[in-house]
Amino acid sequence: MIDVDEAVLAADRAHRTRGASSPRLRRRGLHAIAAGLESGRRELVELAHEETHLAAARLEGELTRTIFQLRLLGDESARGVRLGATIDHADEAWGMGPRPDLRSTARPVGVVAVFGASNFPFAFSVAGGDTASALAAGCPVVHKAHPAHPRLARRTAQIVIEALESAGLPSGSFALVEGREEGIELVRHPLVKAVAFTGSTVAGRALFDIAAARPEPIPFFGELGSTNPVFVTQAAWEHRASTIAQGYLGSVALGRGQFCTKPGFLVVPTGAAEVIVAAAEAEESAPSLLLTSGIRSSFEESLDDFAALAGVDVLCGGPSKEEAPPLTLLRMSADTLLERPELLEREVFGPASVVVEYRDAEQLDQIAPLISGQLTSTVHAEDDDDVDALLGALADRSGRIVWNGWPTGVAVTFAQHHGGPYPAATSSTTSVGTAAIDRFQRTVTFQDVPARLLPPELRDENPDGVPQRIDGELRLRADGAGE
Repeated sequence: MIDVDEAVLAADRAHRTRGASSPRLRRRGLHAIAAGLESGRRELVELAHEETHLAAARLEGELTRTIFQLRLLGDESARGVRLGATIDHADEAWGMGPRPDLRSTARPVGVVAVFGASNFPFAFSVAGGDTASALAAGCPVVHKAHPAHPRLARRTAQIVIEALESAGLPSGSFALVEGREEGIELVRHPLVKAVAFTGSTVAGRALFDIAAARPEPIPFFGELGSTNPVFVTQAAWEHRASTIAQGYLGSVALGRGQFCTKPGFLVVPTGAAEVIVAAAEAEESAPSLLLTSGIRSSFEESLDDFAALAGVDVLCGGPSKEEAPPLTLLRMSADTLLERPELLEREVFGPASVVVEYRDAEQLDQIAPLISGQLTSTVHAEDDDDVDALLGALADRSGRIVWNGWPTGVAVTFAQHHGGPYPAATSSTTSVGTAAIDRFQRTVTFQDVPARLLPPELRDENPDGVPQRIDGELRLRADGAGE
């Protein structure tokens, strides 16, 4: 097994290889990984099912998303949009005095350490979004495997390495390391220039602090905890209580409640809990195993603590030592929550959620400003509801606002933002979508540098047709770049 120092040194050599970060080469590499995953689909899904207990159908969909993500980010890299190429020609008449010739573009930061997640063995793991966005930015990756699915991690890493080599990327562009101490060593390694992490607040904050305490602090792009509250107005509940209840239960139960976007709190009018319980009893299904024994133990402990709080009732399910715990719904009043707003930060990772009942619209509006940073916040309302204040408060505290929908399920698109204020994330960037590439680049400005020495995207002739902003005006080539 490769050790951390060996892996990082090889990755750094790959980073310094001339032409290694060509946008066209990045695209070729990412498409090669996608093809490799598609070819190995059956084997990979079987491995993932054995190690995670997740249903094969769910894993098939997640692998499809992962393959799509790799291709989308590869195409985005080749188009050159993320380079942000900007040219300011020399201007003697510039308003503050003569302006020199200034040209800026984005460059890869260097070796990126990526930590895989337990709950998404494909989409947020070895060949997942963080790896794809780092490679699309032109950065080599050293991936720290999650112990929840080690055999899958090793097999996926083998596919990634073979794909990148076949595409012509230098040796060392990707490596896999394993072990808790190895993860810490990876964050501390002086040649690692950025870290991407998806996981718990406790583990993420510990690594974040290590990254910040280095002699050379580095960016730590962590996606941590989120309770993803859902707010339902009186009018919305009156018009479609049954639909909302069913949607809520489906969102909480999806993936056995092991999604980072699971609704941890549902804020509804007084009396709504009975409707929700009736819907839960009508749709009751056999529970399945959680991802790992460690996650199950943590779930049991968190649920026990929450259920024992004064003012909290168990609506259905409840603390259980069963190997496959049932769906649990808790209830509290808005009065209890307003007295103890810190409860809004309690994430119970697993099949459980809290129903909060409020008296009136004033109480509903009082809760939103109390939430901490969230990946998502959701509002169910009617078109004529006055929710301006509610939406404003949630936008201040959330990375994504969902209207009359459910937060589980994160589309990989150009406009997607998967992040949020702390503790949802440790930066203002996204870990999903094409903008995720920007995390692993830094801007460099060239002043009065001869044209022959400039990066291709900053030359006036623009041989690859990269989008350029020239003297304040955005110019796009109709045929795109890197095709």
